[in-house]
Amino acid sequence: MFKKLVAIEPLNLIPSAEKALENYAHKVVLYRDVPDNNDEIVARIDDADAVLLSITSTLGREVLERCDNLDYIGMCCSLYSVESANVDIKFANSKNIEVTGIRDYGDEGVVEYVISELVRCLHGFGQKPDGSPEKPWDGVAREITGIKAGIIGLGKSGGMVADALHFFGADIQYFARSEKDWAEDKGYRFTPLNKLLAENEVVITCLNKHVVLLNEEEFEHLGDNKILFNTGLSQAWDEIPFAQWLEGDNRVYCDTLGALGNERFLDHRNVRCMEVSVGRTRQAFDRLSEKVLANIDGFIKKQ
Repeated sequence: MFKKLVAIEPLNLIPSAEKALENYAHKVVLYRDVPDNNDEIVARIDDADAVLLSITSTLGREVLERCDNLDYIGMCCSLYSVESANVDIKFANSKNIEVTGIRDYGDEGVVEYVISELVRCLHGFGQKPDGSPEKPWDGVAREITGIKAGIIGLGKSGGMVADALHFFGADIQYFARSEKDWAEDKGYRFTPLNKLLAENEVVITCLNKHVVLLNEEEFEHLGDNKILFNTGLSQAWDEIPFAQWLEGDNRVYCDTLGALGNERFLDHRNVRCMEVSVGRTRQAFDRLSEKVLANIDGFIKKQ
């Protein structure tokens, strides 16, 4: 059991999960706002041996060097890789601080978003950013049936998007770091990136944070009359060739500004960005809470 557990910022845990934290520490302190700077983070952690944080703050080396009592850091947000984490995991581990994170708690909302927006695009539902009525993507309302869709990144989220599109009759190609036997069993074809970009009308990037795969060469292969989705937490492209590509007869969909990359694109005629994280659903907060508590429980049982 921890002596003192501190949440340095809002965690998006459900109330019952916040209450359950008391089972793991003699003292629990939950801050309801985001700290302004590193000094405030250090002051909040104080003498705690466990700390929780979400995605809005960073625990870098400068902070960790000043927090000598820490044994555990629980990231209440996605941990995809050491490099993309908002905690200096390597330095934390060098101080014998264990860091845990979670994954795969908001993917269902991402899948619903892709299907919803693609249907609206193909049928011409809704309004353009200027308020005028949308028109069907290629002039006549279409179904997803038969559409060629390329998935870039076939992890948990990308696999779920592929399955959903396949259910509606799409022809699926994918590019990933390695071929997936389970994908081949479903009829999804592994395809080199540039070939995938050239051959598919719809392209969905499902990449880890800070991974950029679409540069000038890739946008040249992508070409015009394409629909591009980015479901990641950060932009998947180099901004300069992306801006040039946007001027063609193309469409890009992102749920958040982070995925779009630059607010100057928000009002572009070919951009559809809601500035709302589609993974933040009631069910996602339930899954988030369950996984955060499981990580804490697992750490304590090892002690």
